Amino acid sequence: MLDESTIMEALRRVKDVGGTNDIVSNDRVQDVEIRDGKVKITLFLATRHRDDKDRIEDACFDVLAKTKGVKDVQIVITGPQVVPAGETHEHAAGQGSARTTAPAPNPFDSQAPIPGVKHIIAVASGKGGVGKSTICVNLALALQKRGARVGLLDADIYGPSLHILLGVRGSPTPGTVKEIAPVEQDGLKLMSLGFLTDEDTPVIWRGPIVMGVVKKFLQDVEWGELDFLMIDLPPGTGDAQLTLVQTVPLTGAIIVTTPSRLALVDAEKGLRMFKEVNAPVLGIIENMSTFICPHCGGKTDIFDSDGGKKISAKTSVALLGQIPLDPKVRADGDRGVPIVKADVDSPITKAFLEVADRILERYPAGAK
Repeated sequence: MLDESTIMEALRRVKDVGGTNDIVSNDRVQDVEIRDGKVKITLFLATRHRDDKDRIEDACFDVLAKTKGVKDVQIVITGPQVVPAGETHEHAAGQGSARTTAPAPNPFDSQAPIPGVKHIIAVASGKGGVGKSTICVNLALALQKRGARVGLLDADIYGPSLHILLGVRGSPTPGTVKEIAPVEQDGLKLMSLGFLTDEDTPVIWRGPIVMGVVKKFLQDVEWGELDFLMIDLPPGTGDAQLTLVQTVPLTGAIIVTTPSRLALVDAEKGLRMFKEVNAPVLGIIENMSTFICPHCGGKTDIFDSDGGKKISAKTSVALLGQIPLDPKVRADGDRGVPIVKADVDSPITKAFLEVADRILERYPAGAK
């Protein structure tokens, strides 16, 4: 019987842009319609390159045309700079199949700056467990120590952690200019779903709701005058990431990884995602680069070594810093006092300040 799972299984044989994964695993398939052997699929391809679109479109048609029970195929592609309307190609599959590329509005046309916010930096990772949120919070504090006005937006809707890492228990209030006034702590302006939900209540929302919340936090929060708005993204390359790059013009993204091979593979996917949607990447931060023994000072490479340097060389993206592994970072985060505040003289705090200095060399605080 021809059903959606059969179609999706066939489409797993189609490589996504870059060839590192398939279009199903990368959530490019937005919709599948099946009626009397006629199949219509809708794809979102976040690339501006016509050759990539044509290759994926041809491959989709080929695998579906060979799928048992398929009589007609229609492929609708949405995404930036799609081909002109009315272009249709005829092919034979069973009783004859049609392939159509339909126009769609450019999702990047809706980008709008956040009034008063000079630079928007996304902190992302290809996979979870690499310490992305810890990096984002401590880097924000390091930038603040260097004199920058900083806001923090927790866009990890399913797993918000900003309020825990900073030990904040406040709630947003109505704004005077916009709908929501962010929570403030020691000069940091903060927004997270964690301020609005119970800690033990899971968020069980579909993609469109998540996208709406991220957009609301960007557009309807009264951020005021900031040098940097740091955005802690969820792991991966899904709805929150696409909503961000479609809603506001990013100054750039920072990719967090550990030296392990698995983390590096996923970090490279994250890099490619931002490049495909023409969002600049500021650089890579290698977290847990080496373990420094608190007793003898010896170093141990628990997750391999120099993975950040390798991916930096491979992708021509700057290595912004290497942050050592120290149990104190976890302990300080758990008690709501990030290490940049808890231990201002630690080697790890110094490493964060060095990363902040590299960012400020390129984007000085107070400069447009």
